[in-house]
Amino acid sequence: MWGELGRVWGWALVCTLPIALAGALLLQRMRRRSITAAVTVLVLIPVAAALVGVLAVSGFMLDPQLTRTMAVVLAVGTVSVPAGLLLGRGLARDSVWEREALDRERAAEMARRELVTWMSHDLRTPLAGIRAMAEALADGVVSEPAEVGGYARQIGRETQRLAGMVEDLFQLSRITSGALRLTMSAVPLGEVVSEVVAAEAARAARKGVRLAAADGVVWPVVLGSDPELARVVRNLVSNAVRHTPPDGTVVLAAGTQDGQAWLRVQDGCGGIPEAELERVFEVAFRGSVARSPDSDGDVDGHAGAGLGLAIARGLVEAHNGEIDAYNHGPGCRFEVRLPLADPAQP
Repeated sequence: MWGELGRVWGWALVCTLPIALAGALLLQRMRRRSITAAVTVLVLIPVAAALVGVLAVSGFMLDPQLTRTMAVVLAVGTVSVPAGLLLGRGLARDSVWEREALDRERAAEMARRELVTWMSHDLRTPLAGIRAMAEALADGVVSEPAEVGGYARQIGRETQRLAGMVEDLFQLSRITSGALRLTMSAVPLGEVVSEVVAAEAARAARKGVRLAAADGVVWPVVLGSDPELARVVRNLVSNAVRHTPPDGTVVLAAGTQDGQAWLRVQDGCGGIPEAELERVFEVAFRGSVARSPDSDGDVDGHAGAGLGLAIARGLVEAHNGEIDAYNHGPGCRFEVRLPLADPAQP
C-alpha cells in the first residue's frame, strides 16, 4: 500500500510541479499589477494543480470516482475564485488607505519640520534683539533718558511679539491635538466684526490702509464660540492689513446663502500666485518669497509665525464650517462659511 501511495504521490508531484512553477512565474510578472489579480491567480494555482494531478493519476480514465473528484475540485474552484476576488479587492483598498495614510503622515512631518525651521528663525530674531538691547542697558552704553526709554519700548514690543508667537503655537497645538472644546451659542457676526475692526483700525491707519465693514450689510447670527470666531476674523483682518500696500483698502462683508452664513475679507494685496492659493492655509507657509519682520509690510514689525491662517482654518473647521481663498479684483478674498444659529434666517 505504501509503495502504491508513494507512486501516486510522485506522479502527482511531477504533474503538478509545472503548474506551480508556471503560477509562480506568472505571479512574479504580475508583481506590479493589481493586488486583486495577483490574489485571484494565487487561488487558481492550487485548484488547477489539483485538477491536473487528479487527471494525471487516474490516467485520464473517466469513471464515477474520477467524476466525483473532479466535481469536488471544480466546486472548490467555484467558491475560491470569488473569495479570492473579494479578498484581493479588500487588500487593494487597505493598500490604498495605507498609502494615503503614509502620504498624510509624510506631509504632516514635513509641515512640522517646516514649522520648527520657521519658528527657530522667528524666535531667534527677537531674542537676539532683546539680548543686545538688555546688554547695552546693563553696560551703560545707553545712558540718555530718551534712548533708555526707546530701548525699553523696543524690548516691550519684542516681548509682546514673542508672547504672540507662543499663543499661536498653543492655539495650534490645541487644534491639531483635538483638545479644542467649543462652547456653542448664537453669535451675532456683526458684533464680532465691529470689535475686530475697532481693534485693528489704529494699526491699519498707521500703515495708510483703509479698514471698514461694508455698508448696508444685514449681519447674520451664526452658531459658534464667540472668542474663537473673533480670533478667526482678527487673523484674517490682520493678514489682510499686513499684505495690503499703503492707500489700499480692506473691506469686510457678510450675508447668507444656501442655509449658511458667509463672511468675506477683501484686501488689496495684488493677488496670490495660483500655485500657492491651495497652500495659504498650511502651517508656516508664507509664499515663495520669505518675509522677514522688517519687510512684511507690518508697520509695527510684528510679523507672525505663518500660523494665523492655519489657526483660522482649524477654528473654522471646528465650527463645521469652511474657509477658502481666491484672487478677486485688486487683491485676495478670504471667505468663511459657517452654520446659522437659526436655519430659518433669510
